Amino acid sequence: MNIGALRVRLRIPGNHSLKGKRMVLRSVTSRVKNKFNVSIAEIEDQDMWQVATLGITCVSNDSRHVNETLSHVMNFIEANRGDAEILDYEIELLNAL
Repeated sequence: MNIGALRVRLRIPGNHSLKGKRMVLRSVTSRVKNKFNVSIAEIEDQDMWQVATLGITCVSNDSRHVNETLSHVMNFIEANRGDAEILDYEIELLNAL
């Protein structure tokens, strides 16, 4: 079993409420869920208005497939991020038995 984790840190400039942040994140997460077979959730910075960290995971029997899927997810987020700026991201691959 191969597990991939993508951590994306976003900045939402001009946002002044948690409600506004939720709207931006809901848009990003729903589009990612609809396009890819991955799990996605906000994993850090829940109380900050202008910063968000998303965690995306993928599980497969092929590590190359996991890496390609998460790379495609990152490219999709970059192209469809709406009002959010990407501050940083990292992909981690784990091989579990």
